[in-house]
Amino acid sequence: MKRREFVTNASLLASGAVGWSGVANAQAAAFAEGTDFQSIEPRVAVEGGPGKIEVIEFFWYNCPHCNAFEPTLANWIKQIPKDVYFHRVPVAFRDDFVAQQRFYFALEAMGLVEKLHAKVFAAIHVEKLELTKPESILNWVGKAGVNVAKFQELFNSFSVAAKATRATQLQNAYRVEGVPALGVAGRYYTDGSLAKGMDRALKVVEFLLATTRHGK
Repeated sequence: MKRREFVTNASLLASGAVGWSGVANAQAAAFAEGTDFQSIEPRVAVEGGPGKIEVIEFFWYNCPHCNAFEPTLANWIKQIPKDVYFHRVPVAFRDDFVAQQRFYFALEAMGLVEKLHAKVFAAIHVEKLELTKPESILNWVGKAGVNVAKFQELFNSFSVAAKATRATQLQNAYRVEGVPALGVAGRYYTDGSLAKGMDRALKVVEFLLATTRHGK
């Protein structure tokens, strides 16, 4: 979903699983800077520690394209090599996105992302629930069996607010123009528009991981 228009061609997304093709196939793909991905300057500070290559998915719960991409991404994550540190970053293109940023980070703080992340997408895109405000979010987590008092404490906490602020800083540092989008190693950015599909964007990420490993 584009940052300005919040619409994109749904054909850019694929719902099938994407496996790791390996370094040889990734290199053979000959993905091009400026066409399939963009280099980021200045480089963005990364997480994950020594020997790890960071991969970020930028997303928004209300984005239908992020929802369509999630099953493919979930399968891809299961196969990532041990030297890859993957994490998600919820974007805030407008101030009214912040509640969903806090939603995600509160779930993360409670260790509930794996259990509930896909269910949040389903609640919004299948059940057509409006989960954009604290009240509706608290109502939903309660029905999902979450400790509402603990969730609310975290939702309103300084630590979650700081993570939301950091998420927006990362979004801006990578110059994210639409979601879903992917950042690699604090150095590269790609999305469905650049890669001409999110399934192909994951192949671009594999290529960039190989490039990073080889010190290029």
